Amino acid sequence: MFLHGEWCDLHLPLSFELQVGSFCSSPRTSFASCLSNVPLVMHVLIRPYRPSDRDTVLTLFSNVVHELIRPCFYNAMTSPLYIAITLALCVPGYLLGSVLGAVVLPGAWVGLVYYCCHELYAGYVKTKLQTDMQDIPGNYMSRPDDCFWVAEAEVDGRAQIMGTVAVVAKQSGKEKYGELFRMIISPSYRRLGLGSKMTQTVVDFCKERGFSKVVLWTSSTQAAAVALYEKLGFSHVPSQMGTELSVWMSVLARVTVVAMEKHL
Repeated sequence: MFLHGEWCDLHLPLSFELQVGSFCSSPRTSFASCLSNVPLVMHVLIRPYRPSDRDTVLTLFSNVVHELIRPCFYNAMTSPLYIAITLALCVPGYLLGSVLGAVVLPGAWVGLVYYCCHELYAGYVKTKLQTDMQDIPGNYMSRPDDCFWVAEAEVDGRAQIMGTVAVVAKQSGKEKYGELFRMIISPSYRRLGLGSKMTQTVVDFCKERGFSKVVLWTSSTQAAAVALYEKLGFSHVPSQMGTELSVWMSVLARVTVVAMEKHL
C-alpha cells in the first residue's frame, strides 16, 4: 500500500549542477575567496516534497507571490491610459486653483489601483494557504499521477529549498493531461536555468504517464515566466478556466490570465 508521495518517489530525483558565478556573489564569503574569482558550482537536487519542508515551502510561496504586487502596480500606472487618467484627474483641482484638489483626486486613483494590485496577489496567497497549500501531501501527492517537487541545494553547509513545482492529472473525455502548478523560484536563484529544469521535470513526468499535454495558467504580470514557457515549447491558448481573480480588480490592475499548453 502506497503512502502519500510514494508514487513520486518512483520518479527518481534529478541531480544536476548550476553555476552561479563567483564566490563574490555570496555576502558571507571572505574577501580572500572573492579575490580568487573561482566559479561557484551548486549541486541541485529536485526531489519529492517532504512534510518537513512545509514551513519553508509556504514561506517561499507567500514571499514570491507577494513580490508580484510591485511590478503589477508599475505596469498598470506606466501604461499610456493610466498616465492620461492620472493627469486628467489633476485638471479639476488645477482649474479651481486648489493644490489640494489637484493632489487628492489623482492620489485616490493611484491608491485604488495599488489596492487592486495588492488584493489580487495578497488575496490569492491567503486563499491558497487556506486550501490546497494547507495540505500539500493530500492535494498534490495522494494519487499516482500527481506530484509536488522541491529544488534543494546545500548553501553555507545546510540544505536550502530554492524552488517548487507541482503537477496534477486532469481528464477531459478520453484525454488525460497534466496541469502544472506552483512554479516558484526563489529570487536569489533565478536566471540560472532552474526554472527550465523544474518545468522539464513536469514534462518528463507527464510523458512517462502517457499524458497528451501539459497545461498551465499564469498571469500577465509574470512576463519572465511566460517567456520561459514559450522558450520551452509552450504555446498560448484561449483561457477556458474560470479566473479566480476578481473581475473588477483584475481590470483595474490590468492583469489578465495567460493560458499555455505543450503537446507531448
